[in-house]
Amino acid sequence: MTETSTNLFFNKEVHRLIDHYRVAPKVYNIGFVENVGDFIANVSGLSACKYGELLEFEDGSAGIAMNLERDNVGVVLLSNSHQVVSGSKVVSTGQVLQVGVGYALIGRVVDSLGQPLDDKGKINYTCYRPLEFEAPAIIERAPVNRPLETGLTMVDAIVPIGRGQRELIIGDRQTGKTSIAVDTILNQKDKDVICIYVAIGQKASTIAQLVQVFEQHKAFDYTFIVCSTASDPAPLQYLAPYAATAMAEEFMYQGKDVLIVYDDLSKHAVAYREMSLLLRRPPGREAYPGDVFYLHSRLLERAAQLSPENGGGSITALPIVETMEGDISAYIPTNIISITDGQIYFETELFHSGIRPAINVGLSVSRVGGAAQSPAMKKVSSKLRLELAQYRELSVFAQFGADLDPLTQEILDHGAKLTEVLKQNKHEPLPLATQVLMLFIVSHKYLAKVPLAEVKSYLQELLHFLEMQYPEVIKRIAATKQLDDAAESMLHKAIEEFKVLKGF
Repeated sequence: MTETSTNLFFNKEVHRLIDHYRVAPKVYNIGFVENVGDFIANVSGLSACKYGELLEFEDGSAGIAMNLERDNVGVVLLSNSHQVVSGSKVVSTGQVLQVGVGYALIGRVVDSLGQPLDDKGKINYTCYRPLEFEAPAIIERAPVNRPLETGLTMVDAIVPIGRGQRELIIGDRQTGKTSIAVDTILNQKDKDVICIYVAIGQKASTIAQLVQVFEQHKAFDYTFIVCSTASDPAPLQYLAPYAATAMAEEFMYQGKDVLIVYDDLSKHAVAYREMSLLLRRPPGREAYPGDVFYLHSRLLERAAQLSPENGGGSITALPIVETMEGDISAYIPTNIISITDGQIYFETELFHSGIRPAINVGLSVSRVGGAAQSPAMKKVSSKLRLELAQYRELSVFAQFGADLDPLTQEILDHGAKLTEVLKQNKHEPLPLATQVLMLFIVSHKYLAKVPLAEVKSYLQELLHFLEMQYPEVIKRIAATKQLDDAAESMLHKAIEEFKVLKGF
């Protein structure tokens, strides 16, 4: 083939390729930053932008479209980028913010975007979920009928929590709210429950202490922490609970049971208020925006017990809310009380008087947990709330030093011993069988002749005696979660034996 023919062939081939070449047009929605400050940027030109859309800035940093106005878009920045300045280019991605999910998270400490904060290396995610997701429909849910044992006798007996429930933990600061949530996580060891602790606006030192507690009790085998510290910007504090819930949903839709603790939603609401005011949204009551109720309702409604047809998984939510001077009628507390299925109220006076957990049984309630309570616990705790309420009421009048009739004195004595039995040190959750035995002993007035100062030691000795001499009863209660007539008669016999030994 000559050189001329070669060139002709080459030219024809080039023309043929050009004729058949088709380029799909790529459409970019591009805008420019008008002004920026305090992690908020106003962007113009994004005519096709959608609410909640992920936007990419010129320097590679990201933001979320939160305000859609006539001439501009209000964007919250997800990183402390100093390169985002007036005139910077912004591009719509057409996607919403997603976070990595899966079993790789267990044992890790991550931020609101799923980035690791510990020194255990990079997390290799294989699956991602959007932070915001529609809550399960009513038809997809099942009744809450399985207990989630906290290991705290007062909670499991009086305000029981079921898997799939949303139980609010509320009270003033430094009353033991976080401790009860942490103890509940510690009690899930070997119970096939994945636990997530969400720290919102907490001090980094507080989270470091919590990590130590989890490591000491080997809780990281089934737990991970999602945290946004007090030094993080408001947008990251706002995103933390939604990211953690997306991570929890991945397990729930696989048929797993998940426990998630939000500590705390008061700080979450404050972070959202800060964002909203910087976005120039109109303030309402206590300067919160008008949609602050929807902020938490769309979060907590994602906690559910799914029906067997949908996998049977569950998310149990324990939101924590801090009150000021015990005011549970404030804006955020009343909002969340109306969303949740009950609340556990911590009282400052009880805490300072040495009653811990400092739970006020009069203001605490579980609206669905009773249906999930084990039969053995239900049997021994049926009169517990009434007895404690009677004791608290009568103890107020007894302070005046009036002469008391024998019946009133008996109620006060029994109530004082019951309160002593229900006291529990933090990070020492008890198994169900031990709780049932303790309440059985106190409810049948076997501590009537024991001095109040010796109640704890006497009870410990009696429990040890039962473990050594009658282990089959304890194993039976633990396995069946029932307290039948045979087990009751055996317990009565064993306790009478112990009383003879002790001389009571």
